[in-house]
Amino acid sequence: MITQALTLTLRLAVVVSAILLALGLPLAYWLAFSRPRWKFFVEAAVSLPIVLPPTVLGFYVLVAIGPLSPFGRWYQTLTGHSLAFTFEGLVIGSVLYSLPFAVQPMAASFSSVDRKLLDASALLGASPWRTFWRIVLPLGLPGVVTGFVLSFAHTLGEFGVVLMIGGNIPGATQTVSILIYDQVQALDYAAANRTALLLLALCFALLTVLYGLSRRGAWNVWDWK
Repeated sequence: MITQALTLTLRLAVVVSAILLALGLPLAYWLAFSRPRWKFFVEAAVSLPIVLPPTVLGFYVLVAIGPLSPFGRWYQTLTGHSLAFTFEGLVIGSVLYSLPFAVQPMAASFSSVDRKLLDASALLGASPWRTFWRIVLPLGLPGVVTGFVLSFAHTLGEFGVVLMIGGNIPGATQTVSILIYDQVQALDYAAANRTALLLLALCFALLTVLYGLSRRGAWNVWDWK
């Protein structure tokens, strides 16, 4: 059972981190370099999952993807099954919940890029797309790596959002954190301890690698806070 839950948790973390990398790069670039007056609304929306209780976020996501919502009905008509209490539903909720942990480090790293380099690139005729790939992304890579690792580790330990959206279905939506809860509820503290130690070791290893890279590359992974 531990292997099954761990495999599903790692699969969820990989999928969510990959999606957040694809979504986070353009969003972080926009937050770092755009100038609209209403940008603070987007910044607040991105940061909201940090302070919002997971059960609140999970509840509204569940309502949004459930069979009674327009999107939920459309998806069920298209696929023949509901998004609620499925792996795909977990992915949607986890992406929203881990969004700030990916976007904020990237945006902070992009913001630190010297604007003179961007001006020079524009004067030389480089397109914004080429400037991003040749200047902004290489110089902002520490923030990109930090965002990827933090979103991966954050997804590993999710509980409230996962429980609200996916329930507790072994092999389908039961992650390691949900399994630990089940083991404690069953008063099987020895099994809960083994599972918790496994998750603790995995998260510690990820953060150790991140801080090791930070020390070697003189990155400050908490600049975005």
